[in-house]
Amino acid sequence: MNSLVSIEALFDLSHTAAAPLFQRLTYPWEALPEISNFILELGKTLSPQEYEQREETVWIAKSAKVFPSAYIAGPAVIGPDTEVRHGAFIRGNALVGAGCVVGNSTELKNVILFDQVQVPHYNYVGDSILGYRSHMGAGSITSNVKADKTLVVVKAEGQQMETGLKKFGAILGDQVEIGCNSVLNPGTVVGRNSNVYPLSMVRGYVKANSIYKCAGEIALKQER
Repeated sequence: MNSLVSIEALFDLSHTAAAPLFQRLTYPWEALPEISNFILELGKTLSPQEYEQREETVWIAKSAKVFPSAYIAGPAVIGPDTEVRHGAFIRGNALVGAGCVVGNSTELKNVILFDQVQVPHYNYVGDSILGYRSHMGAGSITSNVKADKTLVVVKAEGQQMETGLKKFGAILGDQVEIGCNSVLNPGTVVGRNSNVYPLSMVRGYVKANSIYKCAGEIALKQER
């Protein structure tokens, strides 16, 4: 086991409705094939006083604000006080937490967004999990399929971990900041409280509490 990229190391599960799913797994990418079924089961348990069932497999919190031009395909759950802004494209298998922002021209597909995640401008997030209060700057994306179409491997601290997944974007720990126009290559894992500079091309594992400047140049944050 590589504890650095474990669910326990990356997330506070009190900030997601997907906690029951994660609690029976070790690594976050193990949840990706199960998102659809989990949402379908979760939807059945949601209070009709708090959630409106817009379509057969789409549940939207009554306190959420969904703009008229947004598109939401099921299975999907949109949490309380979340904004889904103009032109957002949610392609299904999307569990969006409370207090999130899914912005202009942002596309989501097979994702879990913990509470207070922001993907506010021109983002693509596919086959990925974004931890509590993580934020992706304008134009930053997850690349979820390798160019040679082989299965994605997570590389962390000299260890290579087979995922068995052809489609796997990125895992962002709690309170991660991704700079504008950055690309997170397949299988990227960014530890808690880390920052990625704008215009970065990231692959592999970025340690918690660090600043990714470019490949080979990662600085630990100074304690305040």
